[in-house]
Amino acid sequence: MQRSLAARGFVTPSRSWGGRVRDGVDFLARHSPARFAILIFTALILLWTFMLSLPIASQSRSMTPLADALFTAVSVICVTGLSTVDMATHWSGFGNAIIFIGVNIGGVGVLTLASILGLVVSRRISLRTRLMAASDSNPSRIHVGPVNEGQAVRLGEVGSLLATVAISALAIEAITALVLFPRVLAAGYDLGHSIWYSVYYAAMAFTNTGFIPNPEGIAPFEHDYIFLAGLMFGVVLGAIGFPVIYALVRLWRSPRKWTVHVKLTLFTFAVLLVAGTALFIWLEFDNPKTFGGLNAFDTVFQSFFMSVMTRSGGFSTIDIADLHGSSLLVADMLMFIGGGSASTAGGIKVTTLAVLFLAAFAEARGRDAMEAFGRRIPRDILRLAVSVVLWGATTVAVSSILLLHITKASLDIVLFDVISAFATCGLSTGLTQDLPTAGVYVLSATMFMGRVGTVTLAAALAASQSRQLFKRPEERPIVG
Repeated sequence: MQRSLAARGFVTPSRSWGGRVRDGVDFLARHSPARFAILIFTALILLWTFMLSLPIASQSRSMTPLADALFTAVSVICVTGLSTVDMATHWSGFGNAIIFIGVNIGGVGVLTLASILGLVVSRRISLRTRLMAASDSNPSRIHVGPVNEGQAVRLGEVGSLLATVAISALAIEAITALVLFPRVLAAGYDLGHSIWYSVYYAAMAFTNTGFIPNPEGIAPFEHDYIFLAGLMFGVVLGAIGFPVIYALVRLWRSPRKWTVHVKLTLFTFAVLLVAGTALFIWLEFDNPKTFGGLNAFDTVFQSFFMSVMTRSGGFSTIDIADLHGSSLLVADMLMFIGGGSASTAGGIKVTTLAVLFLAAFAEARGRDAMEAFGRRIPRDILRLAVSVVLWGATTVAVSSILLLHITKASLDIVLFDVISAFATCGLSTGLTQDLPTAGVYVLSATMFMGRVGTVTLAAALAASQSRQLFKRPEERPIVG
């Protein structure tokens, strides 16, 4: 095997055991980077399942059942935030440390994570690994290869991107923790717990996970708008995506130089935040269980907080089950869309939605090409966007059918938790904690498929795309 790989030019023969392992990993990363990424992701989930099932990981010092350990591991690595156990009381200090480390690893992203690990093991970033990392900010690289314009991160800047990912994650979590710390201390917690809760909340906000460390939950802070603003700060920066953060850091003084990806992400993200806020105000202002007893300012702020958290944040100051059915549907749509590409958020991504609307506008105007901010968007991006939406809708539909059959719960409740799992959001109506074992495995698979993403999965299943050298006769079916 080693000689055959060396003969094909993929590796340099190595006699040591460590060298052979490194060469094998390097070959896999070069030959199929997307499969390498999914392999790492799966290995991390299995490792975290094992560690969380250990007696030392639980407060009771007993083994956590496999279904609960697996579900928590998937939720941690997929930065979802759903749980089948009480996260604040079930896990020991060791278990919480494992969870804290896991969400930060998972928040980096599948492809970027694989690139970093490939760099560590192989001690270099090869061209193929650079392509893999670049594809995390531009999925079209995996789909049809490099394109000429609109790149959020160019191929030669991947090393800087990886550094930005690590530095921005640490910096944003540190800033968020500093904002939260005095508010947690003011809530009556001692110094040690205040430090831990602040750091924990900061990590859960930036990674868009939404786990709660304190037994009282977020209730002590539901009217502390500085604390809630700190959470929103971390969630938004995590949800807009690393390529956008990278561009904003470099070109914050020159918005005209921002790429189409950055502009589309920021514009669509802002529109969805405002629209979500307005809808929650309209639908919940008369609901006595949610915002009905609040004054105008509180209603607007809490609605905005809810709109931010449906990006993929997962925190909530109200009981989700108390929302009107119309509000649940609005939250479903916002969660399904999610945040920005190459971010800690899930969903189909805001740029996918933007491309679909641009295609509809171009078709309505009779134009062949999609245009945005003075740039033309290639048609293959539309095909990719449609594939992402169809994959997401299919995953949600299949999971909903299975859970409806398993739990016998109502459609609006099941659909909400399924979309929350697919979009790695973490908000729940309470259904998840009461799931039978079969439902736990179904929702675990839903989280995994939602986080891995359509583009990565498609690239992993198809090592290469064949080029068709002929065209068949054209015929138009009736549509609509």
